[in-house]
Amino acid sequence: IRDVACDWSSDVCSSDLKDMHDIVIRGGTIIDGTGAEGFIGDVSIDGETLAQVGGDVGPGKREIDATGLLVTPGWVDVHTHYDGQATWDPMLAPSSWHGVTTVLFGNCGVGFAPCKPQDHDALIDLMEGVEDIPGIVLSEGLKWDWESFPEFMDALERQPRAIDIGAQMPHHPLRVYVMGQRAIDFEDATEEDIAEMRRLTEEALKAGAFGFTTSRTESHRTTKGERVPGRYAAFDELIGIGKAFGTVDHGAYGMLNDFEDEAAEFAWMKQVGQESGRPLWFLMTDRYSDPDRWKRLMGNVHEARDAGADVTAQIAGRAVGIILGFSTSLTPFSGRPTFASLEGMPQPERLAKLKDPAIRAQILGEENSDVLLNKLPPLQRAIASRWDRMYVLNDPPEYEPKPEAAVEEAARLAGKSPQEFVYDFMAEGDGGGMLLFPVTNFVTGDLEPVHEMMQDEATIIGLGDGGAHCGQICDASMPTFMLTHWTRDRTRGGKFSVEWAVRRLTSETADFFGFKDRGRLKQGLKADVNIIDYDALQIRRPEVIFDLPAGGRRLVQRAEGYVTTIVSGTPIFENGEATGALPGKLVRAG
Repeated sequence: IRDVACDWSSDVCSSDLKDMHDIVIRGGTIIDGTGAEGFIGDVSIDGETLAQVGGDVGPGKREIDATGLLVTPGWVDVHTHYDGQATWDPMLAPSSWHGVTTVLFGNCGVGFAPCKPQDHDALIDLMEGVEDIPGIVLSEGLKWDWESFPEFMDALERQPRAIDIGAQMPHHPLRVYVMGQRAIDFEDATEEDIAEMRRLTEEALKAGAFGFTTSRTESHRTTKGERVPGRYAAFDELIGIGKAFGTVDHGAYGMLNDFEDEAAEFAWMKQVGQESGRPLWFLMTDRYSDPDRWKRLMGNVHEARDAGADVTAQIAGRAVGIILGFSTSLTPFSGRPTFASLEGMPQPERLAKLKDPAIRAQILGEENSDVLLNKLPPLQRAIASRWDRMYVLNDPPEYEPKPEAAVEEAARLAGKSPQEFVYDFMAEGDGGGMLLFPVTNFVTGDLEPVHEMMQDEATIIGLGDGGAHCGQICDASMPTFMLTHWTRDRTRGGKFSVEWAVRRLTSETADFFGFKDRGRLKQGLKADVNIIDYDALQIRRPEVIFDLPAGGRRLVQRAEGYVTTIVSGTPIFENGEATGALPGKLVRAG
């Protein structure tokens, strides 16, 4: 990087600076986000805007030599849970470490607005249970200088930040706000309740919300194991709220849905799509219990599209994997009473007890408690018994491990039972050993179903869950994985072009949700740019840090190979180090 304005040996006079571009990126391979073939050229930036893309451009006050590097738009990550973190943290890591320049939260029907003061603790408990964000962190970090959704947006706008954010209206707090205890007791909404929820959703959309989200799944529970308020919302309620979209020309309707009655669920979704003219999306993965489920759901998606409803499946780029370890939230022994009795102890003291041979023998000799296991969502309960689905998480991590890499085989080679091998591995050294347990998207023992899903144009890439699952899952690195694994490193099946992957991470996600000024490298659009050393691009092993409010724990995952990340024409990261610049803003839809 050469900064002409500060180069005293330069022949350029300060009077000439006004005729120079603010930043010029020279000679990189431009992957413009449209899917078009990459080409070598220059990119110039003036202020917050892309001035020229391609060809030779004039001099810049700051020049970056991108020879041999990729130049792409910044990633637009549309499935995060930074609802709380965005109110106190300007960096929104680890997403910002992975080239993400825009995040969207308010997913899965959970969030913090609208909310009456007496319901603060209930929403914190809900977010802790559903998204594994520690309650003490939220209690310490949230300022609660809002009640309505528009006031929440105003509070977000006041916070300086490195990257851009967008928000959606979440169903569960909305239902509690309107119905109070009746929402928590799963009572049906009255016509008056539905009208008020529709009015407040319309108010949120007009304040700049990018949509409305809900969840209809057994996987989402409070910390007490109770179902979320909107779990059994009647179709009339869901359709009625959807009518709010008829008053605006933006926004999408999203959900996580168990599809217990697939025909009935798609019927109301089609009705909302047909009446509103707005896109609908749902989260889709394959499941061990029903390997053909995702194919049936995609059939329903195309049928709905043929009927005039814009329905899309949002998918993950890899298996959704729980990280098991004595330093994380879950282990294969979490259902055993002796192990559970040690929860809440300071980690050094707890680890010392776990290394005690007597306690080890006691834990390994116990059966799982149904009471403890039933507190876990259904998809996670297999962590207690399926040793053939667990894999040692190395550095760099392997997210498409071969069957022989399962701990069952490693235990056999070590001459131990699987549970002994796992226990000893996690207790070794500082207790930081981690295992990967794919709970979805790994039914066939590889990522071939994901490869098939991604080829369907009725899918979009998401489900990275940045900001959530602080002690269980670390999938915010998904955008980097899309490039490293799917375009370069995969050995167990087909791959994609870099141009394809970049399009999926930029223009497709931006266009779907209505971020109209980004997602492409095109003259006049917002200057959100990644400069990437493709050959050196790498994801590191997840690590546990304690930097949340009240010293809260979270899993993060770093990346190598991002040379520069630029937001609104300002570099925010250079060679993996934050510059200190905070050009990010709240983006209001419409």
